[in-house]
Amino acid sequence: MKYFLYGFKKCTDFSSRTPRKEYWIFMFFSFLLGLILESIDYSVGTGSFSLMFQVAIFLPAISMTARRLHDTGRTGWWQLIALIPLLGLIILLIFLIQGSHDRNSYGPGSRDT
Repeated sequence: MKYFLYGFKKCTDFSSRTPRKEYWIFMFFSFLLGLILESIDYSVGTGSFSLMFQVAIFLPAISMTARRLHDTGRTGWWQLIALIPLLGLIILLIFLIQGSHDRNSYGPGSRDT
């Protein structure tokens, strides 16, 4: 849960790195909370809870993904490849799964910290 909250604390940081564990835990809790809110919306008959959550999570998710790509030595702009149907998402997923413990232009790796 601390990684989920950490994602919100660093939502304006687009220049450092995010390790795999931090990224995937953040995304898991985002998915889980979104699913819960979607269920509440369905039972209440509105879409306001999930919509507010999606708006709130947008910037932290974009910055977290940019930092995750930085950890692989890529620029955050690679997120845009997800706009290519299917193939783009597959390529982005491969990039997000990769990792690097070495120092790169975005900062020290996890072994250096």
